[in-house]
Order: sequence, then C-alpha cells, then structure tokens
Amino acid sequence: MSLGSVLVNKMNNRFLLFFHSLCLASLVFFTGCSKTSETPVDIGNREQILHIGNGDEPQDIDPHVTTGLPEFHIQSALFEGLVSKDPKTLDVIPGVAESWEVSEDGRTYIFKIRETARWSNGENITAKDFVDSYERALLPKLGNQYAYSLHVIENAKAFNLGEISDFSVVGIKAVDDRTLEFKLTNRVPYFLQLLDHHSMYPVHVPTIKKHGEIDRRGNRWTRAENFVGNGPFVIKEWKINSIFSVKKNPYYWDSENVKLNEIRFYPIQDTAAEERMYRAGQLHKVNDIPVEKVPVYREKNYPGFRQFPKFATYFYRFNTTIEPLNDVRVRKALTYSIDRVTLVEKVTKGGQLPAYNFTPLDTNGYTAEAQVSYDPELARQLLAEAGYANGEGFPKLTILYNTMESHKKIALAFQQMWKKELNVDVQLENQDWKVYLSNQRAMNYQIARAAWVGDYYDVNTFLDMFVKDGGNNETGWFNPEYDKAIEMAAQSETQEERYEHFQRAEAILIDEVPIMPVYFYMGSTLIRESVKGWHDNALDFYSYNGVYLEADK
Repeated sequence: MSLGSVLVNKMNNRFLLFFHSLCLASLVFFTGCSKTSETPVDIGNREQILHIGNGDEPQDIDPHVTTGLPEFHIQSALFEGLVSKDPKTLDVIPGVAESWEVSEDGRTYIFKIRETARWSNGENITAKDFVDSYERALLPKLGNQYAYSLHVIENAKAFNLGEISDFSVVGIKAVDDRTLEFKLTNRVPYFLQLLDHHSMYPVHVPTIKKHGEIDRRGNRWTRAENFVGNGPFVIKEWKINSIFSVKKNPYYWDSENVKLNEIRFYPIQDTAAEERMYRAGQLHKVNDIPVEKVPVYREKNYPGFRQFPKFATYFYRFNTTIEPLNDVRVRKALTYSIDRVTLVEKVTKGGQLPAYNFTPLDTNGYTAEAQVSYDPELARQLLAEAGYANGEGFPKLTILYNTMESHKKIALAFQQMWKKELNVDVQLENQDWKVYLSNQRAMNYQIARAAWVGDYYDVNTFLDMFVKDGGNNETGWFNPEYDKAIEMAAQSETQEERYEHFQRAEAILIDEVPIMPVYFYMGSTLIRESVKGWHDNALDFYSYNGVYLEADK
C-alpha cells in the first residue's frame, strides 16, 4: 500500500486558512473570550471524539479505487471485510464472517456471515453482496489497481482482463444468504489476510448504481449524504482540505462495544504544523513527526513518543518507458551512487535501515540474497557506457514527490549525491497527493518518490506488484522471467519452494532496477496518554473498535 505541505515553501492557501482557523480557535479557548480553557483534546476525551492527523487529503474513500494510507486509515473505520486483524498481534480474527472452513487442499474457503451483519442503512448483509462487490472490483473499466491480488481466485484474472464476461464462472459463489464460497487456483497461504485488505471490502452496489455507473471512478456514492457502508462508523462530514469526520454506526454488528462516538481526520501535510497542533491540544495523535524532532523525543523519553518497525519500504520508481531511463545502465548508475547510510544517519535520522533490496528483512524467514550496491566508481563507469561520460549530454530529469518536508529533504540529498558522483543535474517537483497519485498512475513522471506498506505479512505483497500490467507497478517495466517466477511461487506446495522462486524474482528486479530501494521504515508518532486501546503495528493497521478516551493525567 503506497504512503503531505511545507510552511516555508508555498503552503497552499486552503491549508493556511485551515491552520490559521485552528490557531484562532485555540486562542479563543485560552483567552477571556471564553469561560473555558478546554482544548479540542479535552473536549474529545469527555465526549469520545478522537482527533487524528491523517497526513493528506484522501483521493477517494471508494475501497476499490484507492491505494494510499490516507485513504486506508479512513476506510478501516467505514468498512469491514469478511475477516479482520487483531491490531496487537495482527492475527486474523472474525469480521463480517463469524466463522470459516478451509478444505484439505487449501483451495476452497467457505464463510458463514453473521446474522446480525447490517449495512449502515439497516439492510441485511448477504453473501450475494460480497459476490456483487468482488464482481465490481474486477470490472476491467473500473481500473482497480489491486485487481491482480484477486487473480488467485478461479477465473478472476480472465474476467478482470476481459477474456470472459460471465462472472458466474469466477470462483466466488453465494451458496445461500449467509454462506459464501471461494475456489482458488492454488493454495494461497496469505488468503485470509488478503480478505482484510480494503480492495476486498464489500460495497453497497445498489447505492453505487443510484449515483452513477458502477465502474466509474469518482462516483458520488462516497459523499456523506449518499454513503452506505458496513463498518463501525459512517461519514458525518467531508470538507475538502479541512476535515473528514466519521460518527458511530448504530447498525454495526458490534456497535455496543464501539466506545468512540466520532473520529475527526485532519489532512495536515506539514509535519511541523501537525506537531504544533498536537502540543496545543488539538490532536490526540499525529501521522508523522518532523525528522529533526525524532532524536529529541527519543532522547528525552517523551511520554507520548512511540517508535516501531514497519513492514514497509521507501523507494524511487523509474519510468522505464522514456530515455534515458529505458537504459538499465543509467538506472544502475543512479541507484549505485546513493549513499544510503549517510541518508539515514544525517537526513532522515528516524531509525530507518538502509535498503539494498526491496523486500523487508527476515519476512517470515525470507531475506533477499540479491542486493544493489553503493559503488560510485561503477556507477560512473556504467553512465559512461550509456554514452554520458562525466554526465555530459545527460538530460535534466525531474524527481516527483508528494508535498511533504521529509520527502523534499530526501530528494534534495539525492540531487546532491547525483551531482557529486555523476555530475548530472535533476530538478524537484512537489505535487498534492491526489495529483501526484494520478500522474504516477498515468506514467506522467520521470523519477518518482514512492513507498509500500505490506498489505499482508508475506513476501508476495511486495513482489507481485511488479508483474506485467500489475496495477501498482507504474514503472512501465516487465520481464517474462520475473512474471514466471511469481507464478511459480504461487503454485508452490512448500514455503521453501516458494522462497526459491521469490529469490529468483527479486534477483531479476535488483538486476534491472526499475525501482531504487532507499530504506526500510521505522514508524514514529506522538499519541496522548488519554488514548486507550491503540496498538501500533508493522502493517500500519488501525482498528478503532477497541479505542476509547480517558482524561489526561
């Protein structure tokens, strides 16, 4: 899953207006204009209203068309899959389905849906609702970038590619109103985890059809006044570039145990502004911390400061369809001239680990053998072989990143490293989250900052995204041998055999470098002591069901 403005660098006016209004509000709280000195956090603690920094404005909240964390953090409050995850252990737990059975060969799954499962309009949730939702997720015209993840289901790939049009032959069946059956192409060890991914969330198809075509992106069914979901919360208000708030859903099957009455998500791109809002009592939790503040909070052992490893990789994409990035020697030269150790020690300074391969280290016993190197001399040699000795004649490329100070600092570091080691010049371009995502998807970039948080705890979630026509590939690169290795891994009967195929695939990826690994994430956040039941985890998965608020000590 892919991972927003700087106050001193052309912060957009809408956010400035938002931030100034918050400052004004806090001023009212702390002056004689009001009889109370309560902050939004104080009021939230009393009324069970959670205030969270969300990093950026969500592109959409339709779970079948998004790929980012700003969207997922909201979607996990509005929807629920057949299964869910324990936020503390990440073990699979029942969701809409109260139970399930798996065949001996691991290819058939049968789920029993709760009698008490309801949509937020009060209608029963049925097995057919899931069938209709997955049919929609696989419609070719929708352009679901995660559709390839569903290809493990019989005939799902053929339907998604338009090779067949009869969905009844796809391996998803409503046996009766409460029984749902899946038939898989092979044993898929991570299938239960996949069912908790947002691309597998059910959607209320009648509502989608009421507000537009079922396979049209931007359908207005996601607006507050139109929305129907099945999660613990429903949309209360969505003000673009200001706030996205959700309120408790009384029809949720476990609503009695949902203690929060409301969650307010704020699209704050500037981490310094977000931190000030936290310290002023306007936020319970921040999305991220300014990189220069992480060592300070760590050394002072600040009570609300938390750090935790993430199952995530920061990397750069190369558009391999354009010159000179269609030349593997150029991509290698750029990759081999990056000093990752200096980057994480002097620039990011948040405990990140230098990444010389794409998959995080020791993933269920898998660690990639193939690695890129830091070798400036070899990088200069390769660039010369490509026809750009000492950088002469090399075109001025652009690094694209979504607006956020931390991404800018990394891009500036790369700009300096490439100038020093290769004598090539690059320029920087920052864009708002929605525009940045759209341009990556349309391949309208040269070099782009990117990140990937595992959708489930398995190597496959990192490597299958680079198959040909994979919705999250976005590099223009493909290799038939790579695709074959991923396919063979899916057909493997043992973990050892799977890992052999994954090693071969990652070796190809590292050798042809359509992407440049940078570092493995270390999560950093600030969260108030009044927030109870919140568990940070490697998958950045938040369950709001067990969260509640107490007065600050």
